[in-house]
Amino acid sequence: MTDALPAAPPAALPEVLFSRLLEDALDAVIIIDEQCRIRYINGAMQALSGYASGELLGQTLNGLLPDAVATQHDNHVINYIRSSRPSSVLGKIREFAIRHRDAQMIPIEMKALDLGVVDGMRYFGAFLLDVRERRELAAKNASLLAQLEQQALHDALTSLPNRRAYEAQAEQAMARTARSGAALTVGVADLDHFKKINDRYGHAVGDAVLRTVAQVLRDTGRVTDVAARMGGEEFGLLFPDATLTQACQVAERIRAAVAAAVTVLPDGGALHVTISIGLAPLTQGASMDAAMSEADKALYAAKHQGRNKVVAAE
Repeated sequence: MTDALPAAPPAALPEVLFSRLLEDALDAVIIIDEQCRIRYINGAMQALSGYASGELLGQTLNGLLPDAVATQHDNHVINYIRSSRPSSVLGKIREFAIRHRDAQMIPIEMKALDLGVVDGMRYFGAFLLDVRERRELAAKNASLLAQLEQQALHDALTSLPNRRAYEAQAEQAMARTARSGAALTVGVADLDHFKKINDRYGHAVGDAVLRTVAQVLRDTGRVTDVAARMGGEEFGLLFPDATLTQACQVAERIRAAVAAAVTVLPDGGALHVTISIGLAPLTQGASMDAAMSEADKALYAAKHQGRNKVVAAE
């Protein structure tokens, strides 16, 4: 039995095959010479740039480059050729932009390569990928994420922060207070006789009242204050850097503003509502739950004192 003869090395593929492959590649391909003249572009590059092949061949690459890059590009190429140092750009994928025929800048991802010297001339090539669709998708995803975060942390009816957002902001305020020693006051507010409003006028009017009150809370508090809808007709209040006395002054403004606000009824009539507010200081070392419990007790006292009042915890 004779040994099998070694397989003959495969014959080199005709260059026309590589040319066909490049011409129909999904990525845009461009080749320039050492004088930065365009020597080849494939079909994808024509589509990306808006130019036909014959319009660009022999033209300088600078016409496709951003102005800030075009002024330095030729010098970079010359310095690279004259230097023996490796390039910090060639062979690496980076984001870039090229100028379309209609002058708009097209964001791309590019990998440029040194193709070596042929017949005494050095050539460079690059693969270019249009990233407009990717960026648009990323922007849509970011927008969707922002909307989801907004929905997750805000009450849909009033657009105020919800309970989850209130608790998160309360934790942050507590951490700042622990570091700085500044005062922090919490509050619980509740609309008076809200069930009667719903029973008499219907839930649509009740919703309108909640939106009216929410706008008052946004407009009347300090910039640093937090007002959130905790559920139903109950609102949570947070007064950073405010003593109990200072918070009472702000809460009194809120109470008066709610009483003065008008919700327009379906028949054109005006509906006024009132609000009761209980406040409590968050003392050093105390928990938020304990402070909120004290504020709840103060709110209960406000209700029993006739409603439409601000009461501070003792």
